[in-house]
Amino acid sequence: MAEENSNESVALIVGVTGMVGVALAEALKKPAVLGGPWKVYGVARRPLPTWFPSSLLDNFLTFDALNTQETHQKLSPFSSEITHVFWVALQIGENEGININLNSTMLKNVLNSLRNCSNSKLKHVTLQTGTKQYMGPIFDPILSDKLIPHEPPFREDYPRIPFPNFYYALEDILSSYAHSFTYSIHRSSVIIGVSTRSLYNSLLSLCVYASICKYKGWEFRFPGNKYSWEHFWDFSDSRVLADQQIWASVTDKAKNQAFNCTNGDVFSWKSMWKLLCEIFELEFLPFDEKVRFDLVEFMKDKGGIWDEIVEKYGLFKTKMEEVTCFEALQLILHFEFEHVCSMNKSKEFGFFGFANTLESIKFWVEKMRQMNILSRLPDI
Repeated sequence: MAEENSNESVALIVGVTGMVGVALAEALKKPAVLGGPWKVYGVARRPLPTWFPSSLLDNFLTFDALNTQETHQKLSPFSSEITHVFWVALQIGENEGININLNSTMLKNVLNSLRNCSNSKLKHVTLQTGTKQYMGPIFDPILSDKLIPHEPPFREDYPRIPFPNFYYALEDILSSYAHSFTYSIHRSSVIIGVSTRSLYNSLLSLCVYASICKYKGWEFRFPGNKYSWEHFWDFSDSRVLADQQIWASVTDKAKNQAFNCTNGDVFSWKSMWKLLCEIFELEFLPFDEKVRFDLVEFMKDKGGIWDEIVEKYGLFKTKMEEVTCFEALQLILHFEFEHVCSMNKSKEFGFFGFANTLESIKFWVEKMRQMNILSRLPDI
């Protein structure tokens, strides 16, 4: 298995302030990283938050990738340097048709800005997608009720589900550039990491919910169904995702391939809930089918309480509505199938990264406390 060894590896992380963007920046700056040493350029729509370790970036660019002219102005000066693009950006609209337009436009604008010059050095693009590949547009208000997901464990060779899906659109865009550069697709499960800028940060949403329950002395109830409580799930630690994306970007055998990327283990939400109760010193409540609990309804008026916690304990300034995804979290926790991916293909191609999910949860909660996004116990 041939691997690239270059002293001129220059990465552009598009979406650098998201969970995987942060993990990629950290991984690419490790001394023994594959393909290194790397220069690391980061892109985001907004300035870096104060919690972001800016020392990890050799250059930071801020622009709106939906704006063709602005994207070209900001990126074209670097087109003769950038060798690898790590695409972990995401924009979400009201339906899947809008999602296709938003995300396709951004990807095309970035790729065209880097390719439309005679001395472009772009060699590889990694694209992060997820398990909607196997379930369809589950958050689309009209299409979601019509979907029939593939049988778990999800495998990379499953055919596309016959519904609009912006993941499919982005894959097709990369395929259309196959004559210009190689690519790899990375399909995550539910991602765990640290960021106040990720649209779907389930762990931070759960931590905000748990913190408010602890602060007010309220019950911490599981917001899903009995099936999810008892059956198996998997997660994707952002560090494992970063390692797989870097591996694929410099490994010949992995190029132009799609890979699932999970931690490689499974858990039940019952065990996860016990762990969260331990971390936040909350009473563990067994699942009770007789108690109907709507997390979205419960949390809709709790933004003021979160503001009070942030102010009282001097946390990084966040608004609950901007850092949580209670609607998405509640939806997935009512699945009637096991949300589990196969990692066989990834291992067969030579990637053996893994994480212990329950240990990962403890690591990332502690990391968010260190970064002053969450308060430490027993403060609350």
